[in-house]
Amino acid sequence: MVEFSKEMLNKKILLMSCTFTILFISLIVINNVNIKGLGPNIAHADTVSYTTTANLNIRTGPSTTNKIITTVTKGSQLTATEKATDGWLKISYKGQTGYVSSKYIKVSSAATDDIQVIAQPESIPVLVNKKNKLPDHYVPDDLVYTTIPFTFKEKTEKKKMRTEAASAIADLFKGAKKQGVSLLGVSAYRSHATQTSLFNYYVKRDGYDKTITYSAFPGTSEHETGLTIDVTGGDGKCAAEDCFGDTTEAAWLQENVADYGFIIRYPKGKEDITGYKYEPWHLRFVGKEIAQTIMSEGITLEEYYDAKRVATK
Repeated sequence: MVEFSKEMLNKKILLMSCTFTILFISLIVINNVNIKGLGPNIAHADTVSYTTTANLNIRTGPSTTNKIITTVTKGSQLTATEKATDGWLKISYKGQTGYVSSKYIKVSSAATDDIQVIAQPESIPVLVNKKNKLPDHYVPDDLVYTTIPFTFKEKTEKKKMRTEAASAIADLFKGAKKQGVSLLGVSAYRSHATQTSLFNYYVKRDGYDKTITYSAFPGTSEHETGLTIDVTGGDGKCAAEDCFGDTTEAAWLQENVADYGFIIRYPKGKEDITGYKYEPWHLRFVGKEIAQTIMSEGITLEEYYDAKRVATK
């Protein structure tokens, strides 16, 4: 009986030790989770505007040991795209990307109201513009290569669209051809990385203020949805250029795109609503019913949703 009691006692001690160890580890994990959850809102930056509270260096990396790209003055507006590490933020400033310390910036007034993150980016008629951005790292899960001819031969992401849109653009091209109108694709889907590189290139070439009148800030580009395509005439001339608006192809698109579920996304005279200049080559798939309403009434997607107007700056 004595030996049995000792054995039972040893088992109980071992069981209590294991229980205490598991409880101790659990408390550490819970504590770490709570600490992360109590972090400042700035740690969850999602393309929000911030104002500098002092003259501030923008660096190539999240540390004072990294090279200074430029220095901005107190009161400058920065766009933070994501948290980096140890209180640093990855930001965009006039087309340049870098890192700043979160100690010297504050959320701009009404910044969180200015840009909304889209809750259902996969929706076909989703509104994407300067005030409604796609979630970070969003990639459509049904991208396919279109079957239409393009101005180039290479098989790149620019030939991709979402399944329903790809089928619709193929039908549109066939319909145009039957009526003697020849079309070519110029650019369809763009990844976030591609849009970032393109936007930065335009900024270096034309300057920030001009760029934002015709090119979307990464995350707010319709091309990232896989529902948009730029097209041009069969001769490849005037691709994504103002002269396309005077062509037979542009006139045909204006009259017929809605029959295939597309709209001219940035119509003439609506710059103060869409935030972009007239682009007769920029087709956006929204589905036939909505497309026919928009095109027949001569309105924009913003007006269809009765959304807030978008300024060009």
